[in-house]
Amino acid sequence: MSAGQRFTQVDAFTEQAFSGNPAAVCLLRSPADPAWMQQVAREMNLAETAFLVRQDDGFDLRWFTPSIEVDLCGHATLASAHVLWEEQELGPEATARFHTRSGLLTASREHDLIWMDFPATPAEPAQPPPELKAGLAATTRYVGRTKFDYLVEVESESAVRALAPDLVQLNRLPVRGVIVTAQSGHTEYDFVSRFFAPAAGVPEDPVTGSAHCALGPYWGAKLKKSRMVGYQASPRGGTVMIQLAQDRVLLGGRAVTVLRGELLH
Repeated sequence: MSAGQRFTQVDAFTEQAFSGNPAAVCLLRSPADPAWMQQVAREMNLAETAFLVRQDDGFDLRWFTPSIEVDLCGHATLASAHVLWEEQELGPEATARFHTRSGLLTASREHDLIWMDFPATPAEPAQPPPELKAGLAATTRYVGRTKFDYLVEVESESAVRALAPDLVQLNRLPVRGVIVTAQSGHTEYDFVSRFFAPAAGVPEDPVTGSAHCALGPYWGAKLKKSRMVGYQASPRGGTVMIQLAQDRVLLGGRAVTVLRGELLH
């Protein structure tokens, strides 16, 4: 990749800079070597770095953590859509179309709110392995497994916030990460969650859009709701709005640009 590649860093699922989940976005002039993309993601040292290449009917989109390429990422998709509109790569009323390892994903704008159309990844009940029990050391109400992660409901919002998991144990699980959730004790949110993914190089992800592809169906069934608001209770924190639509989940959030730069290598 030649020098002079621009990148933008965006805080996603937040209205305020220095909160939510930061992602780097690189709009490439042509496809890049995956090894180079992985090196850039390691250098950025964010939960995710997104790489886009324009196509005739949208953009090819790939996501890399500092350690691996992943199949689905919400906050870096939100950040990518935000950058495309902000830098006028798309018209203000245009729909962003992303071709990804999880199929076609789209994003549209509603004033300053961005809605993304993602596949639902519902959990199926599962027996908790010893590493999960040891890693969380929490009283669980439900353990399930999705296409990517374990989903664990614990007894209360305070239990979610107080978790100090053993990441060495969680790193041994054969999944991308572990979603821990509880019903919210506050009226502005339906549920809270946290997400730990040491095996993917992300000890705790600040706000995980793709986790809400499982959290939405789970809490929708429990609360008998199709529209919900989730709060990810990481130290940075962030809000994800949810609309259930059969086998799809619409994820809503805002984003703030915090940094622009240029890669020299």
